[in-house]
Amino acid sequence: METKRPIGVLAAEVVEELVKLNYSYNTICGYRASFKRICKFAEERGEQYFTENLGRQYLKVRYNCTIDYYTKPFPIKAKSAIRSVRLLGDYQLHGVIIRRIVKKKRYVKPPQFQEILDAYEIECQQNEYTQRGMRGRLQRLFFFVDYLSLRKVMDVNDISSEMLSDYLLYISPRHEKSIAAILTTLRVFLRFLYQHGYTEKNLSLYVPKQNKYYYPAVPTSWEPDEVKRLLDAVDRGNPQGKRDYAILLMVTKLGLRVGDVKALKLSDLNWATKTITLTQEKTKETVTYPILHDIGWALIDYLQNARPVCETPCVFVRLIAPYAPFGCNANLHNMMVKYIRLAGITVPRGKKQGLHSLRHALASTLLEQGTSLAMISEILGHVDSKTASVYLHTDIKNLKACALDPEEVFSCE
Repeated sequence: METKRPIGVLAAEVVEELVKLNYSYNTICGYRASFKRICKFAEERGEQYFTENLGRQYLKVRYNCTIDYYTKPFPIKAKSAIRSVRLLGDYQLHGVIIRRIVKKKRYVKPPQFQEILDAYEIECQQNEYTQRGMRGRLQRLFFFVDYLSLRKVMDVNDISSEMLSDYLLYISPRHEKSIAAILTTLRVFLRFLYQHGYTEKNLSLYVPKQNKYYYPAVPTSWEPDEVKRLLDAVDRGNPQGKRDYAILLMVTKLGLRVGDVKALKLSDLNWATKTITLTQEKTKETVTYPILHDIGWALIDYLQNARPVCETPCVFVRLIAPYAPFGCNANLHNMMVKYIRLAGITVPRGKKQGLHSLRHALASTLLEQGTSLAMISEILGHVDSKTASVYLHTDIKNLKACALDPEEVFSCE
């Protein structure tokens, strides 16, 4: 619970806690100097206690940095000040210092929660969550578990609704999509604890539901001329170019996801019927694609003249020994960046340029050609045809046709 004490006392307690946590001497000196500047700012304004409003004013006046620093760029010089403000606010609210994200080879589970977290991971695997989904879900959960550890919680039955409220206050400044993901993670985990007898109360009922509208971001797309320039930039005179050209063609003309391209097996290619049959990694649905004329010749060129002899059944492999499929976390982003630069395509700031954007380009092109949303959804392998409706935002030509003519409107009055 939040306990107010003079800002100087609060800052001294935070420094003392940093020492206990074995922060380096130089880091502590930096925070101590930052706290002195905040205390001086508070004194100038006649403030005795630290408040979130005081922290916002300090960042705004001294660094021209608003409270929206979670979603907007902030001055690089404000990074330390932001962290200092958060340290004071979090320590005053929770009585602990919430650590920043530290990349580790493997997360070290607190001993008191080891058995429960292991059981929950098994539950997630049995529910057939994807590896990427598991990683994100568990990462969000581990932050919550660390928070409980810092609050000296030794048993999940000691988790209270007040603790949940405090934690939600901590995450409240984040982007609404992040908040939604965190709330879902907490709700599912707490329900798991209750259903498997780890807790006596169903604490998931205390996790609020977020009311938000469905407004997906407008997908990044490419003009047909840009896609042609991208493909023309590939040098098909070497093994890497042959492989990359086949991959880019399959994503551009069939709309395959990167995961499906990486998992594509030689047995999925049916040359007799000129089709590709595979089980989508994301939806687990079995789909069939035609081997179009140019895709077929690109695959033949790669398989005969570029693919190294190896035991893996995957079609696309790395061309550096040991010859193996692409890694499970590889998104082939570097491939796109390479050929965008070779093609001389200027990418506006903030525009996404991964392989997935070629799927968006295919959907936008089909939409402009009059293809129905249901058909586009089927081609792209969506489970829900509603997903394809987002591409309506990219059809500028038809959107302009929907615009009202002011003169026509006024003439009808």
